[in-house]
Amino acid sequence: MYGHGSISQTLTSADIEQILARCFGEMALDGKRILVIIPDGTRTAPLPTLFRLLYAQLGTRVARLDYLIALGTHPPMSEEAIAHLIGVTEEERAANYPNVHVYNHHWSDPATLKTVGVITSDEARQLTEGTLTDEVPVTLNRMIFDYDQLIICGPVFPHEVAGFSGGAKYLFPGIAGADIINFSHWLGARKTSMATIGVKDTHVRRVIHRAAEFVAVPLLCLALVMKGQDLHGLYGGTYREAFEQAADLSAQLNIVYVEQPFKRVLSMASEHYDDLWTAAKAMYKTEPAIADGGEVIIYAPHITEVSYTHGELIDRIGYHVRDYFLKQWERFKDVPGGVLAHSTHVKGSGSYDAETGIETPRIQVTLATGISEERCRRINLGYIDYRTLHPQEWANREDEGILLVPNAGEVLYRLSPGR
Repeated sequence: MYGHGSISQTLTSADIEQILARCFGEMALDGKRILVIIPDGTRTAPLPTLFRLLYAQLGTRVARLDYLIALGTHPPMSEEAIAHLIGVTEEERAANYPNVHVYNHHWSDPATLKTVGVITSDEARQLTEGTLTDEVPVTLNRMIFDYDQLIICGPVFPHEVAGFSGGAKYLFPGIAGADIINFSHWLGARKTSMATIGVKDTHVRRVIHRAAEFVAVPLLCLALVMKGQDLHGLYGGTYREAFEQAADLSAQLNIVYVEQPFKRVLSMASEHYDDLWTAAKAMYKTEPAIADGGEVIIYAPHITEVSYTHGELIDRIGYHVRDYFLKQWERFKDVPGGVLAHSTHVKGSGSYDAETGIETPRIQVTLATGISEERCRRINLGYIDYRTLHPQEWANREDEGILLVPNAGEVLYRLSPGR
């Protein structure tokens, strides 16, 4: 296990280079084929720096140094977007990095996937303490078996499904197939985001770690810890060790504790989210700090689509609290678990009375985006014209129970313990 992290200091390129040198110094990688698994553009990370430094360490030693973007169910990235992600154009890669290719993961194409194992019904029951008991085929992008060494390289943030992102989550759901994606996300929804986000040891994380045990290819994890645009930690080791170190530091840097809940929050989604599916993190990361009956406004004028991948299904089912689905399970049992999970995470905690048909969310979720009012109402979310909002008027009003969150989506707000 190698690495360093600090609450107060950031890592320089020289620091990163030193950590990488120690990680790779004793590894027999000469002539080997290496696949680096990285996040897409919805995560903040210094990937251009890491791309350059990884090549400096390994590029002339190895036969291949390829990259696979852990998209989960996010849309494939264009060549232009990939160039921005890693800081190198396709032409520059061909000229200066001849043994490097960058690939998108395709979660819905069976031809690209391979089943590596099965989590049995009994195992699922044990891992989830009885919440889910389905047998789960564990499928991954089959291209990993064309390589001698896998390297996970990505940041660790509080996360609504797994508790924290990062580590083996870049395998599941990052480069996985639908079964394990839907199982893990619906499990997170059953537990609820409020009970999961910012917790290191969750049922979903246990499922992810069990699934990772089926991966036979050697695996190194480089877990990053960010605060805003700054790199504060980098840990190299097994996917368990590196993740745990990074999650501990991320909890210190990316969780803000408040003494009183807020009545209204204007959460300004980061512009690297391009649909509500990803921009909803602006809600997840503020929900625990909002008072019962309060409101979060997801402010994102640049967003015009609910989900580029799952929009049609979401239009059909809408956004609802968890029990809306559980108490009408026969009606919704065939909807993919990942879509149901997203629906409940965006709507937040609440209750549903099956006899009266009355749904009572704990808070109001309102969109101030480029999505039309008609569509917002149809999918069961509030609407406000973003042009009527002036974010500067929301600043410095915490004493009034009003919070402004710029660049929202990675920092978690929650009440101080005991509040």
